[in-house]
Amino acid sequence: MSSEQGSATLEGTELDLEDAVMGPTGRPHREFPEPAPLSSHGPARVIAMVNQKGGVGKTTSTINLAAALAEYGRRVLLVDFDPQGALSAGLGINPHELDLTVYNVLMDRKVDIRDAIHQTGVENVDLLPANIDLSAAEVQLVNEVAREQVLDRALKKVEDDYDVVLIDCQPSLGLLTVNALTAAHGVIIPLICEFFALRAVALLVETIDKVQDRLNPRLQVDGVLATMYDARTLHSREVIARLVEAFGEKVFETVIKRSIKFADATVAAEPITSYAGNHIGADAYRRLAKELISRGGAP
Repeated sequence: MSSEQGSATLEGTELDLEDAVMGPTGRPHREFPEPAPLSSHGPARVIAMVNQKGGVGKTTSTINLAAALAEYGRRVLLVDFDPQGALSAGLGINPHELDLTVYNVLMDRKVDIRDAIHQTGVENVDLLPANIDLSAAEVQLVNEVAREQVLDRALKKVEDDYDVVLIDCQPSLGLLTVNALTAAHGVIIPLICEFFALRAVALLVETIDKVQDRLNPRLQVDGVLATMYDARTLHSREVIARLVEAFGEKVFETVIKRSIKFADATVAAEPITSYAGNHIGADAYRRLAKELISRGGAP
Protein backbone atom coordinates (compact mmCIF):
# COMPACT_ATOMS: atom_id res chain seq x y z
CA MET A 1 0.00 0.00 0.00
CA SER A 2 1.37 3.43 -0.92
CA SER A 3 1.86 6.09 1.75
CA GLU A 4 -0.88 8.14 0.08
CA GLN A 5 -3.34 5.25 0.33
CA GLY A 6 -2.34 4.67 3.97
CA SER A 7 -2.88 8.32 4.73
CA ALA A 8 -6.31 8.27 3.10
CA THR A 9 -7.28 5.16 5.08
CA LEU A 10 -6.16 6.71 8.35
CA GLU A 11 -7.95 9.94 7.57
CA GLY A 12 -11.09 7.95 6.76
CA THR A 13 -10.85 6.18 10.09
CA GLU A 14 -10.43 9.46 11.92
CA LEU A 15 -13.47 10.84 10.15
CA ASP A 16 -15.48 7.74 11.08
CA LEU A 17 -14.53 8.15 14.73
CA GLU A 18 -15.38 11.85 14.66
CA ASP A 19 -18.74 11.12 13.05
CA ALA A 20 -19.54 8.26 15.45
CA VAL A 21 -22.31 8.85 17.96
CA MET A 22 -20.85 8.42 21.44
CA GLY A 23 -22.80 6.34 23.93
CA PRO A 24 -23.25 7.24 27.62
CA THR A 25 -20.19 5.17 28.58
CA GLY A 26 -17.94 7.33 26.40
CA ARG A 27 -17.56 4.64 23.71
CA PRO A 28 -18.93 4.88 20.16
CA HIS A 29 -22.53 3.66 20.09
CA ARG A 30 -22.84 0.39 18.17
CA GLU A 31 -25.66 -1.91 17.28
CA PHE A 32 -25.36 -5.52 18.44
CA PRO A 33 -26.42 -8.26 16.01
CA GLU A 34 -29.80 -9.96 16.27
CA PRO A 35 -29.15 -13.26 18.11
CA ALA A 36 -29.39 -16.38 15.95
CA PRO A 37 -32.11 -18.85 16.97
CA LEU A 38 -30.98 -21.87 18.99
CA SER A 39 -31.34 -25.37 17.53
CA SER A 40 -31.60 -26.95 21.02
CA HIS A 41 -31.84 -25.91 24.68
CA GLY A 42 -29.38 -26.37 27.56
CA PRO A 43 -27.15 -26.71 29.38
CA ALA A 44 -27.95 -23.39 30.99
CA ARG A 45 -25.49 -20.64 31.74
CA VAL A 46 -26.13 -19.44 35.30
CA ILE A 47 -25.88 -15.71 36.01
CA ALA A 48 -26.14 -14.13 39.47
CA MET A 49 -27.49 -10.58 39.66
CA VAL A 50 -25.61 -9.27 42.68
CA ASN A 51 -25.20 -6.04 44.60
CA GLN A 52 -25.26 -5.82 48.39
CA LYS A 53 -26.78 -2.35 48.12
CA GLY A 54 -30.56 -2.31 47.80
CA GLY A 55 -32.57 -0.19 45.37
CA VAL A 56 -30.14 -0.49 42.45
CA GLY A 57 -32.55 -2.13 40.00
CA LYS A 58 -31.55 -5.80 40.48
CA THR A 59 -35.07 -7.23 40.40
CA THR A 60 -36.27 -4.93 37.62
CA SER A 61 -33.22 -5.84 35.55
CA THR A 62 -33.62 -9.57 36.24
CA ILE A 63 -37.25 -9.59 35.06
CA ASN A 64 -36.70 -7.43 31.99
CA LEU A 65 -33.45 -9.07 30.86
CA ALA A 66 -35.19 -12.47 31.15
CA ALA A 67 -38.14 -11.26 29.08
CA ALA A 68 -35.81 -9.82 26.42
CA LEU A 69 -33.77 -13.05 26.24
CA ALA A 70 -37.04 -15.00 25.93
CA GLU A 71 -38.06 -12.81 22.97
CA TYR A 72 -34.93 -14.10 21.24
CA GLY A 73 -35.99 -17.70 21.82
CA ARG A 74 -33.95 -18.40 24.95
CA ARG A 75 -35.54 -20.51 27.69
CA VAL A 76 -34.97 -18.73 30.99
CA LEU A 77 -35.35 -19.82 34.61
CA LEU A 78 -35.58 -17.03 37.17
CA VAL A 79 -34.53 -17.87 40.72
CA ASP A 80 -35.91 -15.56 43.40
CA PHE A 81 -33.17 -15.66 46.05
CA ASP A 82 -34.44 -12.81 48.20
CA PRO A 83 -36.72 -13.54 51.21
CA GLN A 84 -38.72 -10.41 50.34
CA GLY A 85 -40.00 -12.23 47.25
CA ALA A 86 -39.97 -9.11 45.06
CA LEU A 87 -39.10 -11.06 41.90
CA SER A 88 -42.02 -13.45 42.45
CA ALA A 89 -44.43 -10.58 43.14
CA GLY A 90 -43.11 -8.70 40.10
CA LEU A 91 -44.28 -11.61 37.93
CA GLY A 92 -47.74 -11.75 39.46
CA ILE A 93 -47.17 -14.64 41.90
CA ASN A 94 -48.07 -14.08 45.55
CA PRO A 95 -45.06 -15.65 47.34
CA HIS A 96 -46.86 -15.88 50.69
CA GLU A 97 -49.48 -18.30 49.36
CA LEU A 98 -46.99 -20.90 48.12
CA ASP A 99 -46.39 -24.30 49.69
CA LEU A 100 -43.14 -24.97 47.80
CA THR A 101 -40.44 -22.36 47.23
CA VAL A 102 -36.68 -22.27 46.77
CA TYR A 103 -36.42 -22.66 50.57
CA ASN A 104 -37.95 -26.15 50.42
CA VAL A 105 -35.68 -27.07 47.51
CA LEU A 106 -32.59 -26.02 49.50
CA MET A 107 -33.54 -27.53 52.85
CA ASP A 108 -35.37 -30.75 51.94
CA ARG A 109 -33.63 -33.15 49.59
CA LYS A 110 -36.90 -35.00 49.00
CA VAL A 111 -38.40 -31.94 47.29
CA ASP A 112 -37.96 -32.06 43.51
CA ILE A 113 -36.99 -28.65 42.16
CA ARG A 114 -39.38 -29.14 39.23
CA ASP A 115 -42.32 -29.27 41.65
CA ALA A 116 -41.41 -25.80 42.94
CA ILE A 117 -40.96 -24.16 39.51
CA HIS A 118 -43.87 -22.07 38.17
CA GLN A 119 -44.65 -21.01 34.64
CA THR A 120 -45.03 -17.25 34.35
CA GLY A 121 -47.19 -15.14 32.07
CA VAL A 122 -44.08 -14.56 29.93
CA GLU A 123 -43.48 -17.19 27.28
CA ASN A 124 -40.20 -19.11 27.77
CA VAL A 125 -39.71 -17.71 31.30
CA ASP A 126 -40.17 -19.92 34.40
CA LEU A 127 -39.79 -18.96 38.07
CA LEU A 128 -38.43 -20.65 41.19
CA PRO A 129 -40.12 -18.40 43.77
CA ALA A 130 -39.13 -17.32 47.29
CA ASN A 131 -40.84 -15.95 50.37
CA ILE A 132 -39.94 -15.00 53.93
CA ASP A 133 -39.13 -18.67 54.75
CA LEU A 134 -35.86 -18.20 52.85
CA SER A 135 -34.54 -15.92 55.60
CA ALA A 136 -34.35 -19.00 57.86
CA ALA A 137 -32.15 -20.82 55.35
CA GLU A 138 -29.20 -18.55 56.08
CA VAL A 139 -29.16 -19.76 59.70
CA GLN A 140 -30.01 -23.41 58.98
CA LEU A 141 -27.42 -23.80 56.21
CA VAL A 142 -24.59 -22.98 58.61
CA ASN A 143 -24.67 -26.56 59.91
CA GLU A 144 -24.90 -28.19 56.46
CA VAL A 145 -22.00 -30.04 54.83
CA ALA A 146 -20.81 -28.12 51.73
CA ARG A 147 -23.27 -25.39 52.68
CA GLU A 148 -22.07 -23.03 49.92
CA GLN A 149 -23.01 -25.54 47.20
CA VAL A 150 -26.63 -26.34 48.07
CA LEU A 151 -28.14 -24.13 45.33
CA ASP A 152 -25.64 -25.40 42.77
CA ARG A 153 -26.69 -29.01 43.46
CA ALA A 154 -30.36 -28.12 43.09
CA LEU A 155 -29.92 -26.24 39.80
CA LYS A 156 -27.86 -29.08 38.26
CA LYS A 157 -31.10 -31.10 38.02
CA VAL A 158 -32.73 -28.63 35.59
CA GLU A 159 -29.72 -27.15 33.78
CA ASP A 160 -30.57 -29.01 30.57
CA ASP A 161 -34.10 -27.56 30.49
CA TYR A 162 -32.96 -23.94 30.11
CA ASP A 163 -30.49 -21.75 28.23
CA VAL A 164 -30.06 -19.13 30.95
CA VAL A 165 -30.68 -19.13 34.71
CA LEU A 166 -30.85 -15.69 36.33
CA ILE A 167 -30.56 -15.54 40.14
CA ASP A 168 -31.95 -12.40 41.77
CA CYS A 169 -29.91 -12.09 44.98
CA GLN A 170 -30.84 -10.31 48.19
CA PRO A 171 -28.98 -7.08 49.07
CA SER A 172 -26.40 -8.81 51.27
CA LEU A 173 -23.11 -10.66 50.99
CA GLY A 174 -24.20 -13.46 53.32
CA LEU A 175 -24.39 -17.22 52.82
CA LEU A 176 -27.30 -17.07 50.36
CA THR A 177 -25.38 -14.74 48.05
CA VAL A 178 -22.28 -16.94 48.36
CA ASN A 179 -24.50 -19.89 47.32
CA ALA A 180 -25.62 -17.95 44.25
CA LEU A 181 -22.02 -17.06 43.34
CA THR A 182 -20.94 -20.69 43.80
CA ALA A 183 -23.70 -21.86 41.44
CA ALA A 184 -23.04 -19.17 38.82
CA HIS A 185 -20.87 -19.01 35.73
CA GLY A 186 -21.13 -15.23 35.59
CA VAL A 187 -22.10 -12.16 37.61
CA ILE A 188 -23.95 -9.07 36.48
CA ILE A 189 -23.60 -6.13 38.86
CA PRO A 190 -26.48 -3.65 38.48
CA LEU A 191 -25.34 -0.28 39.77
CA ILE A 192 -27.40 2.87 40.22
CA CYS A 193 -25.67 5.98 38.88
CA GLU A 194 -24.94 7.54 42.27
CA PHE A 195 -21.62 7.89 44.11
CA PHE A 196 -22.85 6.07 47.23
CA ALA A 197 -23.45 2.99 45.10
CA LEU A 198 -19.87 3.08 43.84
CA ARG A 199 -18.44 2.80 47.35
CA ALA A 200 -19.99 -0.62 47.96
CA VAL A 201 -18.63 -2.22 44.79
CA ALA A 202 -15.08 -2.79 46.10
CA LEU A 203 -16.40 -5.10 48.85
CA LEU A 204 -18.55 -6.98 46.32
CA VAL A 205 -15.61 -7.50 43.96
CA GLU A 206 -13.53 -8.76 46.90
CA THR A 207 -16.27 -11.31 47.72
CA ILE A 208 -16.46 -12.42 44.07
CA ASP A 209 -12.66 -12.89 44.05
CA LYS A 210 -12.80 -15.01 47.23
CA VAL A 211 -15.56 -17.24 45.83
CA GLN A 212 -13.64 -17.58 42.57
CA ASP A 213 -10.47 -18.51 44.45
CA ARG A 214 -11.95 -20.93 47.01
CA LEU A 215 -15.25 -22.29 45.69
CA ASN A 216 -15.91 -21.61 42.02
CA PRO A 217 -12.92 -21.07 39.69
CA ARG A 218 -15.17 -20.69 36.60
CA LEU A 219 -16.90 -17.58 38.03
CA GLN A 220 -16.39 -14.35 36.11
CA VAL A 221 -17.85 -10.85 36.04
CA ASP A 222 -19.99 -10.68 32.90
CA GLY A 223 -20.54 -6.98 33.25
CA VAL A 224 -21.48 -3.93 35.29
CA LEU A 225 -24.89 -2.53 34.36
CA ALA A 226 -25.50 1.18 34.95
CA THR A 227 -29.13 1.73 35.98
CA MET A 228 -31.34 4.75 36.69
CA TYR A 229 -29.12 6.89 34.48
CA ASP A 230 -30.16 10.49 33.90
CA ALA A 231 -28.18 12.06 31.05
CA ARG A 232 -29.30 15.55 32.12
CA THR A 233 -27.29 15.42 35.35
CA LEU A 234 -23.54 15.87 35.63
CA HIS A 235 -23.66 13.48 38.61
CA SER A 236 -24.87 10.53 36.47
CA ARG A 237 -22.29 11.24 33.79
CA GLU A 238 -19.46 11.43 36.36
CA VAL A 239 -20.49 8.13 37.96
CA ILE A 240 -20.47 6.41 34.54
CA ALA A 241 -17.01 7.85 33.85
CA ARG A 242 -15.76 6.50 37.22
CA LEU A 243 -17.31 3.10 36.45
CA VAL A 244 -15.55 2.86 33.09
CA GLU A 245 -12.31 3.99 34.75
CA ALA A 246 -12.61 1.19 37.33
CA PHE A 247 -14.05 -1.64 35.21
CA GLY A 248 -13.15 -0.73 31.61
CA GLU A 249 -14.74 -3.05 29.05
CA LYS A 250 -16.64 -4.87 31.80
CA VAL A 251 -19.12 -1.98 31.87
CA PHE A 252 -22.01 -2.79 29.53
CA GLU A 253 -22.39 -0.27 26.73
CA THR A 254 -26.14 -0.54 27.30
CA VAL A 255 -27.28 1.86 30.00
CA ILE A 256 -30.74 1.77 31.62
CA LYS A 257 -32.24 5.24 31.88
CA ARG A 258 -34.44 6.33 34.75
CA SER A 259 -38.15 6.06 33.89
CA ILE A 260 -41.47 5.88 35.75
CA LYS A 261 -42.58 3.25 33.21
CA PHE A 262 -40.53 0.61 35.08
CA ALA A 263 -42.57 1.24 38.25
CA ASP A 264 -45.81 1.12 36.23
CA ALA A 265 -44.79 -2.23 34.72
CA THR A 266 -43.97 -3.58 38.19
CA VAL A 267 -47.43 -2.61 39.46
CA ALA A 268 -48.93 -4.41 36.44
CA ALA A 269 -46.72 -7.45 37.28
CA GLU A 270 -45.32 -7.47 33.74
CA PRO A 271 -41.91 -6.95 32.16
CA ILE A 272 -41.63 -3.64 30.37
CA THR A 273 -41.12 -5.51 27.08
CA SER A 274 -44.79 -6.53 27.13
CA TYR A 275 -46.24 -3.67 29.23
CA ALA A 276 -44.79 -0.93 27.01
CA GLY A 277 -43.01 -2.77 24.20
CA ASN A 278 -42.10 0.37 22.24
CA HIS A 279 -40.75 2.30 25.22
CA ILE A 280 -37.02 3.17 25.33
CA GLY A 281 -36.74 1.08 28.50
CA ALA A 282 -37.94 -2.02 26.64
CA ASP A 283 -35.50 -1.29 23.82
CA ALA A 284 -32.67 -0.90 26.36
CA TYR A 285 -33.25 -4.36 27.83
CA ARG A 286 -33.49 -5.91 24.36
CA ARG A 287 -30.16 -4.25 23.56
CA LEU A 288 -28.72 -5.56 26.84
CA ALA A 289 -29.83 -9.10 25.92
CA LYS A 290 -28.14 -8.77 22.52
CA GLU A 291 -24.99 -7.34 24.11
CA LEU A 292 -24.86 -10.14 26.68
CA ILE A 293 -25.22 -12.80 23.96
CA SER A 294 -22.63 -11.14 21.71
CA ARG A 295 -20.18 -11.03 24.66
CA GLY A 296 -20.67 -14.76 25.19
CA GLY A 297 -22.51 -14.25 28.49
CA ALA A 298 -25.57 -16.15 27.24
CA PRO A 299 -26.05 -18.78 24.49
